Amino acid sequence: MRGLFVLIGAAPRTGWLPEGILRDRWGYVLTGPDMIAQGGAETWPLERDPFPLETSVPGIFAVGDARRGSVKRVASAVGEGSVVVAAVHAHLATS
Repeated sequence: MRGLFVLIGAAPRTGWLPEGILRDRWGYVLTGPDMIAQGGAETWPLERDPFPLETSVPGIFAVGDARRGSVKRVASAVGEGSVVVAAVHAHLATS
């Protein structure tokens, strides 16, 4: 099993992500409706709305502490990760 912690302390470590993945001014990754509300609607390339944890790049999802609006707790990150599994399947089914 592999894992990557991208937030240790008070600032997310998301600078390594491609520019196409939208972030807020603090570096938190924008996802789903929040991403659309923060200007992502102009660049969203698909006819469907993004899934709740989907970034501005279709098929790329963000969970846990690096995501804007998360509650910054391990249990929440694990729960979001399990939710994303279903979203990945839905994305692949529509691709």
